[in-house]
Amino acid sequence: MDLTFIIMLAAAFIAGSINAVAGGGTLFSFTALGLVHPLRYANATNAALLTPASFSSALAFAKELRAQWRRFLLLLLPTILGAYLGAVVLVNTSDELFRRVAPFLILFAVLLFALKDWLTQLVARIRGVAAAAPGAGDERILLPGWIWGIAFQFVIAFYGGYFGAGIGILMISSFSLMGMRDMHRMNSLKNPLAFVMNGVATIRFIAGGLVLWNYALPMTVFAIAGGFLAGRMSRRVNQLYLRRFVIVYGLVISAYMFARYWLGWLS
Repeated sequence: MDLTFIIMLAAAFIAGSINAVAGGGTLFSFTALGLVHPLRYANATNAALLTPASFSSALAFAKELRAQWRRFLLLLLPTILGAYLGAVVLVNTSDELFRRVAPFLILFAVLLFALKDWLTQLVARIRGVAAAAPGAGDERILLPGWIWGIAFQFVIAFYGGYFGAGIGILMISSFSLMGMRDMHRMNSLKNPLAFVMNGVATIRFIAGGLVLWNYALPMTVFAIAGGFLAGRMSRRVNQLYLRRFVIVYGLVISAYMFARYWLGWLS
């Protein structure tokens, strides 16, 4: 087992651990893969890593999902179409172009992660209501809310099929603008829809030959193990410090990629 392979497994373990506690961990597995492989392949392989974790997260909210299966079905079609088209665009994007785009995508994902509390408050102010506590009930979604939700779900899914980091934050914000207030219900929609996005994109990436299976399968095992162990220890972890660490890491990686792929430094 060479050093590169060990680093990949460690990055997957860290990604799974951070995702279980604070979110944003997928930046670690993506950037680790991107250090030794073309970024398109790193991104596609990262999507394959996310799919099993998304499935397990979806199962955790199965009971809540059964209570709103109609909402799920209405959002399913734009999710499938958007994710597939996003994956098609990635498959047909040149390695050179994706190297140029990747720093912006990482920066966007980091800003979403850093500003997610502010986004939650902004959405609440736009709707003129306070966010409801879990289990506090939900509001009826009116026709304008559904038009917004279905249209923006397609946009989120397209982005998720192309890159993927930050889709959870975008979906929660969108659901809030639709009229939903109960966080458990929003998560019960978000997690299975994230699984669909990652799964559809992964199928297209496999067909396009972009998934690095020699890394994808063992890294998936380590990511799941990291998530399981971190989940059991989450009460002992200061999430604020961990989130700050992820934000700083993401900003550093984004700056590195800008310097390398736009300015020609560090090549």
